[in-house]
Amino acid sequence: MCENADRPKWFKSSFCGGGASNCVEVAISVEGVSVRDSKDPAGPALRFTAREWLVFLAGAKAGEFEL
Repeated sequence: MCENADRPKWFKSSFCGGGASNCVEVAISVEGVSVRDSKDPAGPALRFTAREWLVFLAGAKAGEFEL
């Protein structure tokens, strides 16, 4: 068994750009989705159920969060 199997695999936003550290990172697991600030990987993460995440993505795609 891999020693890191219980650690989530974090992904940076595709809008982040190469090598930037000021990004949003997302980890997907069976429990749901976690989001964190890439500048503070040991810091807190926001956790969402799969349903909450899907509703958020639908709202973002629909433009609900446009400034």
